[in-house]
Amino acid sequence: MDRVKSSMQQVPNAIPKVIRRTGGANSLELEKENFERGQAVSINKAINTQEVAVKEKHARTCILGTHHEKGAHTFWAAVNRLPLSSNAVLCWKFCHVFHKLLRDGHPNVIKDSMRNKADLTDMSRMWGHLSEGYGKLCSIYLKLLITKMEFHIKNPRFPGNLQMSNRQLDEAGENDVNNFFQLTVEMFDYLECELNLFLGVFSSLDMSRSVSVTAAGQCRLAPLIQVILDSSHLYDYTVKLLFKLHSCLPADTLQGHRDRFQEQFKKLKSLFYRSSNLQYFKRLIQIPQLPENPPNFLRASALSEHISPVVVIPAESSSPESEHVVETEDLVDTDVPALPAAVETTFDDLFGTSAAIDPFNFNSQNGMRKDDKDRLIEQLTREIEALKEELESFRLESGRLCQALRGRVSELEAELAEQSHLRLQAAGESEFLKAELEDLRRVREDTEKEQRSLTEIEKKAQANEQRYTKLKEKYTELVQSHADLLRKNAEVTRQMTVARAAQDEVEEVRREMQEKVKAAQEVADRQEREQLHQLQELQRELVSNRVELESLKTTMASSQQSSEVLSSQLVTLETEKAELVQSLSKVEAELAVRGEELERVQSSLATERESGVKTAEALQNQLNEKESREQALESQLVTARWSSLQGAVEEAEKIIQDSLAQIDDPAHISCTSSADYLASRCQASLDCMERLQSAREAFLADNTGVSDLVRVVTQCGHLVGDTIVQGSATSHMVPVEQADALSESVKACGAEALALLGQMKQQDSLAAADNGKLRAALEAILATAEKLRPRGLELQQGELGDLVEQEMAATSAAVESAAARIEEMLNKSRAVDTGIKMEVNERILASCTELMQTIKELILSSKDLQRDIVEGGRGAASMKEFYAKNSRWTEGLISASKAVGWGATVMVDAADLVVQGKGKFEELMVCSHEIAASTAQLVAASKVKADKDSAKLHRLQQASRGVTQATAAVVASTKSGKSQIEETDTMDFSSMTLIQIKRQEMDAQVMVLELETRLQKERERLGELRKKHYELAGVAEGWDEGEEGTG
Repeated sequence: MDRVKSSMQQVPNAIPKVIRRTGGANSLELEKENFERGQAVSINKAINTQEVAVKEKHARTCILGTHHEKGAHTFWAAVNRLPLSSNAVLCWKFCHVFHKLLRDGHPNVIKDSMRNKADLTDMSRMWGHLSEGYGKLCSIYLKLLITKMEFHIKNPRFPGNLQMSNRQLDEAGENDVNNFFQLTVEMFDYLECELNLFLGVFSSLDMSRSVSVTAAGQCRLAPLIQVILDSSHLYDYTVKLLFKLHSCLPADTLQGHRDRFQEQFKKLKSLFYRSSNLQYFKRLIQIPQLPENPPNFLRASALSEHISPVVVIPAESSSPESEHVVETEDLVDTDVPALPAAVETTFDDLFGTSAAIDPFNFNSQNGMRKDDKDRLIEQLTREIEALKEELESFRLESGRLCQALRGRVSELEAELAEQSHLRLQAAGESEFLKAELEDLRRVREDTEKEQRSLTEIEKKAQANEQRYTKLKEKYTELVQSHADLLRKNAEVTRQMTVARAAQDEVEEVRREMQEKVKAAQEVADRQEREQLHQLQELQRELVSNRVELESLKTTMASSQQSSEVLSSQLVTLETEKAELVQSLSKVEAELAVRGEELERVQSSLATERESGVKTAEALQNQLNEKESREQALESQLVTARWSSLQGAVEEAEKIIQDSLAQIDDPAHISCTSSADYLASRCQASLDCMERLQSAREAFLADNTGVSDLVRVVTQCGHLVGDTIVQGSATSHMVPVEQADALSESVKACGAEALALLGQMKQQDSLAAADNGKLRAALEAILATAEKLRPRGLELQQGELGDLVEQEMAATSAAVESAAARIEEMLNKSRAVDTGIKMEVNERILASCTELMQTIKELILSSKDLQRDIVEGGRGAASMKEFYAKNSRWTEGLISASKAVGWGATVMVDAADLVVQGKGKFEELMVCSHEIAASTAQLVAASKVKADKDSAKLHRLQQASRGVTQATAAVVASTKSGKSQIEETDTMDFSSMTLIQIKRQEMDAQVMVLELETRLQKERERLGELRKKHYELAGVAEGWDEGEEGTG
């Protein structure tokens, strides 16, 4: 540039602006034409029908063109003229070049390419109809490119090559967990498309042959380099985002993410491994290997163990500089051509040639000849060309240096990851060396123990040898003792031999030898005493023992031989001892080396311990803060519990005060109640008092159980208030004296209840609160209610228990009898009837038999449930007392059981008449409905006092449903039989005249009117009967008293 400035300064007069403006416009147009021509040539060379890989220089020219143009208009203008839909290889190579442009081209390439998204989608759908070859691969590749464009449009912070730092990745999510969640899903979809293309290419190749060295194989494998680059970044970002999500969301929410990652991890690992073994990739790209196991996202510390996969592309050694220069010259035309002569002539014709008239005569104005200007322009043009060439060479050199630096950075990152891995391995080896050092220490201790045992054995052997010498000197006195000792010595020698053969059992052999030597010493001492005693006898028997002396001499010789063997064995032990000492010295040397390593490990452990101490201090501070927060929350919780208890107590006080206010209300005088109902309310209040006492004690023992106390306090308030109201209502039904006493008892009960609740409201008086006075007041009301109960039915109530058993037995007997009669009727029908009538009778009687069986099961289930109710509710009272106490419930059971037995008997009679042809089918259906109603009454009466979770109640309900189904079956079979029999009586009007048919029609109308009138009257009669039945049943079961109690 300095040379250009100096050249411009040498010109005395500047070039006129008109020529400069005209020449600049022509040069820009020429430059644009040359650029478009060069781009078209490179695109046509890169995207052709030859089944070979795309050359890197042509793809690089296309990439430089997008940066020069700052977009992809020229690329798409050239591509749209190519027949991509008619040739699969051409479309495949277009996808490869387009993928390179999306990754390394100008950022506006993605925006310019979105206009062609619909065409790419249609093309992908069209190629998807092919199931093999390049067509299927083109469909998958186009889907990948569309997904890539959509991803970058949605996430503009991600560059085309997906290279981002951790800070940029955090900024992409804008610190919002929802954005990170959605971004992870989009990356999963993106990586899924990459893996589909990977699998599609590998499945289309014959891996049994070396396809990577053929041109066709390289054509299919070349785009996978871009896929590997994208996949490595997507895998790394997915791992980091999943760790971030697991730190913010619960693990169950991210279960789907983890499952999808596991599946993609296995596929990507397998594909990376298969790609790294192909010869084609080994010289173009260094493919990373994923870890053996996927990261554990449930453990936050596993993020530090994650190593980002680094893809290394070696620096290009081929492609000489001249080739780059030629491509660059083709890409950008730096020539500034001189104006042709025709242009100058036209200019002179238009404006004239006179220097005096034409002010634009350059030669005369500048005082220069045309040749000087041409030379100056040519000189400047050459300098500009030289500068451009120098600039281009500088750009190429800087590009190569940047590429080399990127490769070096990738190598350093890989080395860093490897060093981190080696550090982890060193830590593991350190742990292993520690364990090995401990093993060596234990081995050393065992060796010392063996050495001590060996020394003891040697001492014992020397002691035995000395004893043997002493025994030899006293041969004449202790011959027999010497022989015994020799035998013991031989036995000890054999034990020593066994100890040498198995050194791991030396300790046990030593203990055995010590025991045997001690035994031998004891035997020797004992025999020595015996020998002294027998010495005199031996002297007297000396003559007779001459022969024995000879035998002893032979024995002596054998003992000498055994002593020689013992000496040789001792020499062997000495050599073994020397070998053990030598091995011990080697072990000590190894221990010294291990000690140095241990010191180094201890120093590293000391530094780690210091960092651990700092971490522990930070955790302790956090723990202290957490404890302080927990204490504050605990105090707030205690306050909330006490406030909830106070609220419940105040609510109970309001309920009791409202009940006391109702007593004095004049409108309350018209309210009445029964003594039985008052007694039941008092008993419920007393039971609640016991629960209140236990809940209060539990709350005093542990103040966390406030919910039970709140519940019981509220329930007590309601029950005591209800007792007060019912007591006042009962006093309106009794004589004046008893009414006054009952009213005073009720008011006293209310006062005691308010006093108890007042004590429970204060925290300091809660422990001293006593419900004894309130219990006494309730018991007084209960005693008064018992006195006011009528005495006329005592005898009858005492007999209720027997009556229940009698009625249930009678019902069972009635059902059994009905079942037997139905069986008898069925046998008679089979013997007498034939045809449709026999079929109808069998169907009806079979359904009646099934109904009787279900009724029998219902009665048995009802008996079991009643027995369970009585056992659970009578307490210490007898069964009759329980029935008498619950007289209304008992009378309901009796009434229901009577209705069931009566209904079974009536239904059997109706069935008998139907079978005989004398009865009506409607009677049988009505009886079935009555039985269903009676069983429902029995179930309802049994269900009143049963536990809702009782298994016997569940069985009773199942039996009730069975009775309902059997009743429906009886009605259905009856209706079906009736329709079959009526069909047999066909109406034949063929032989009747017009007058006869008219007469029959009038008679039928009269009959219809009569039947309608009769039907209306019978319905009114049925209504009156039901009303009367309801009144009688109410009087029998005491419904009027129940209504008074509720009033």
